[in-house]
Amino acid sequence: MAAKKRIGILTSGGDCAGLNAVIRSVVHRAAGQGWEVLGIREGTQGLLDRPARTQALDLQTVDGAMMRQGGTILGTTNRGDPFAYPMPDGSVKDRSDEIIAGYRELGLDALIGIGGDGSFAILRKLAQKGGINLVGVPKTIDNDLGATELSVGFDTAVGVAVEALDRLQPTAASHQRVMVLEVMGRDAGHIALAAGIAGGADVILIPEVSYSVERIAAKIQEVRSTGRNFALVVVSEAVRTLEGSGIKKALQGGEKRYGGIGDYIGELIADATGAETRVTVLGHVQRGSPPSPRDRLVASAFGVHAVDLIAEGRFDRMVAWSNRGVIDVPIEEAIRKYACVELDSALVRTARGLGISLGD
Repeated sequence: MAAKKRIGILTSGGDCAGLNAVIRSVVHRAAGQGWEVLGIREGTQGLLDRPARTQALDLQTVDGAMMRQGGTILGTTNRGDPFAYPMPDGSVKDRSDEIIAGYRELGLDALIGIGGDGSFAILRKLAQKGGINLVGVPKTIDNDLGATELSVGFDTAVGVAVEALDRLQPTAASHQRVMVLEVMGRDAGHIALAAGIAGGADVILIPEVSYSVERIAAKIQEVRSTGRNFALVVVSEAVRTLEGSGIKKALQGGEKRYGGIGDYIGELIADATGAETRVTVLGHVQRGSPPSPRDRLVASAFGVHAVDLIAEGRFDRMVAWSNRGVIDVPIEEAIRKYACVELDSALVRTARGLGISLGD
């Protein structure tokens, strides 16, 4: 048996389905070696508080029901860069030393961070500064992390979008409408592309491919010429307007997030074709679902491998999915490679082969 260790685990960035399955897997693998696991609350924020906010995790607290739950039992945050932490007076302060001290005070031998590229960039910087033994587990519904074919949460988000298309199709046919579905995808069109193919869309618009109204209108007219009285359009939230700008909405505190391109595209289609259009924005519905079986499997495999990396003393690594198996790569490599939709990818070729218009 390996020497007893105390592992910390946190979730950082936006939530998604499958996070609890990772946590459960880590606890099971660690318990099998007699190790202790501490869950850190609200990401790095839990290490800023004194005492650090933690939750002891053991086999009694991570039962099978937990694996089925969306979100994260530990809570998460996607605000407050510890190297430029926003203070109440409007200033920013470097609080990285406080986080490192929190890690030390807990007596942790290693830290497992479940996050995306932004979270990993910060966690790695903290690890390098404070000598933290870091292992990363990739999660993002956008599936845009380099060096891994799959990230936790992506498959579930696609499934939610496909279910939405399944529900929109009969009402579209009943009223002879063009249904526009806006899905998430911060800078990449993976969700829109996968869901559009699986959900039988006629048009898929992604940020990686420029579109024209004429091409979209021509596809809808082609659909009409076959005798079908409806059409389905999927658009990624990061798609630009014809003028080349992204549509964002201001949130409380001044933060801006993508949202509104679906309405914009819907109006363009209505003006160009005369079709009655309706727009549905899925938004955070894609994040909150119970995880799909595939996400549960990938999350479980990632958690086991993350603990094994700690046992082997291999840090500054991110677990990854490749060629139907789990590997690990340097975190630096994972965040350096941004995985947008490649225009010669199998799914792009599939969409075109099916006659789906990408707007170009």
